[in-house]
Amino acid sequence: MHTPFDPDNTTEYLRWRDDKLANAITDTNELIVEIKDPRSLTEAEHAALLERCRRSNMVIYSAHQNVHDEIMVRQLGSQFGLNNLDANWLADEDGITRVKVSTEVGQRQAYIPYTNRAIKWHTDGYYNPPERKIRGMILHCAQSAGMGGENRLMDHEIAYMMLRDINADYIRSLSEPDAMTIPARTDEDGVARAAQTGPVFSVDPESQSLHMRYTARTRSIEWKQDQITLEAVSALEKLLASDMPHIHRTRLEPGMGLLCNNVLHDRTAFNDDPENPRLLYRARYYERISGS
Repeated sequence: MHTPFDPDNTTEYLRWRDDKLANAITDTNELIVEIKDPRSLTEAEHAALLERCRRSNMVIYSAHQNVHDEIMVRQLGSQFGLNNLDANWLADEDGITRVKVSTEVGQRQAYIPYTNRAIKWHTDGYYNPPERKIRGMILHCAQSAGMGGENRLMDHEIAYMMLRDINADYIRSLSEPDAMTIPARTDEDGVARAAQTGPVFSVDPESQSLHMRYTARTRSIEWKQDQITLEAVSALEKLLASDMPHIHRTRLEPGMGLLCNNVLHDRTAFNDDPENPRLLYRARYYERISGS
């Protein structure tokens, strides 16, 4: 089936592009929806959240009741058809991860999300195999940092569009099955996770939606070494470093959260308040947001 994301389907692409730009959210304040209780949304609240996700693949909710535990995250997700969690190896038993600075000596300290250091642009689960593709995500703030910890967010469909408008060959190269390789992760027992090679851009065969797999890190990635791929990567890096209105800047405060179809995001460095250290709950799902 031909989709707007086929680089050779110019007619459908231009139709999709016009509609996308006409409806895209460029004011970050418009992304924010006030809700009372994330565990039990009203019909109006659900509709408002879904409307943002349809337009920009994401919404920021701000709950009056700062309920924060794994059960709440599950209840929120289930209201949008998000049920199948990716139980990654550093998640809790229920598949939801408490993202906080690790003070214990161990594996978590080796991974940037569990430090107070900045995290570069990425989509979640970029190192997962195809059968564990992360399509949806919730990031709920229970406690913000004393200083810092801001996020930039960008709809991956907009990034695709901007890149395609520069050169459709960039899309072709980043859609190749060998465009990007995440090297194997090893531990004292050997290979803990095999190397993962795959495209940056792909089309979900069921929903015909665009999926993006990306990280701006340099230590954990190997790009295909041909000229057009390297040019495409450089062009994408320049787009993400720009100040275009499609890049949203925000800081999640207690009771706020991001509900999204795994959009591009990053995080600045931060300093914790020792009495109230930063804590976010992260849930990664195999489904997209239902109806988005």
